[in-house]
Amino acid sequence: MRPLVMGVLNVTPDSFSDGGRYLDFDAALAHGLDMVAAGADVVDVGGESSRPGAEPVVEAEELRRVVPVVEALAPHVRVSVDTVKPAVADAALAAGATLLNDISASLWEIAAAAGAGWVAMHMQGTPRTMQREPRYGDVVGEVTAFLAERATQARDAGVGEVWIDPGIGFGKTVAHNLTLLRGLPAVVALGLPVLVGASRKSFLGTAGARPGREPLPVEDRLPASIATATWAMLAGASMVRAHDVAATVQAAVLVGTARVGEPEPAHAAGGGR
Repeated sequence: MRPLVMGVLNVTPDSFSDGGRYLDFDAALAHGLDMVAAGADVVDVGGESSRPGAEPVVEAEELRRVVPVVEALAPHVRVSVDTVKPAVADAALAAGATLLNDISASLWEIAAAAGAGWVAMHMQGTPRTMQREPRYGDVVGEVTAFLAERATQARDAGVGEVWIDPGIGFGKTVAHNLTLLRGLPAVVALGLPVLVGASRKSFLGTAGARPGREPLPVEDRLPASIATATWAMLAGASMVRAHDVAATVQAAVLVGTARVGEPEPAHAAGGGR
């Protein structure tokens, strides 16, 4: 079976890639359904930007942005909610989300209580501070150990579906990110499904630029995003998070076909409700 693709739906005015485009409910719902039509297995709804330097959003505003969109999409596709706030997680899970995408790696008890899946992501610091000189002695070893510890806590609390995410771009330099991508087999070796989200991130603009050229702007990072997603899938990632769903699904189908040596079925199960 091919790796899964999680489509990004930022219901925010300030996300680094598409902030403001889907803040309106109708625009958000239309984009979510477009991603479903393009083959997304999961749509990840977030109402608070986690770009470097981002300021927190008040709880009531995040609830207003997220919950109606989750409720509207849940009959069509599996929905995850991207939040660090317990109240937002509770409300989104009650509205139909079945996966909690938790960049704080701290909300496993909420997932356990709701019977939902949980993604534990590694981040050094917070979105506001994470890119202020991040440092590691052994980035792969430290990230892997952290994820293993949080996964154990979640399982002990009763979470039946635990995912781990190395947190590409969250408190990491360009070198850290590339080292983590090379070291993904060590993360996969923990035996848990791995989610990787590198789509359109700034390190791709730097690493993907031709020598002597300026870093690539966001709108020119699709080739690097697909290359990175393909690398992650070949290294064993079970799901990749992507803005450009159709292109990423094509890559996932190719990887899945190469793994098993036969074509992907016409319609892969998407976990819809």
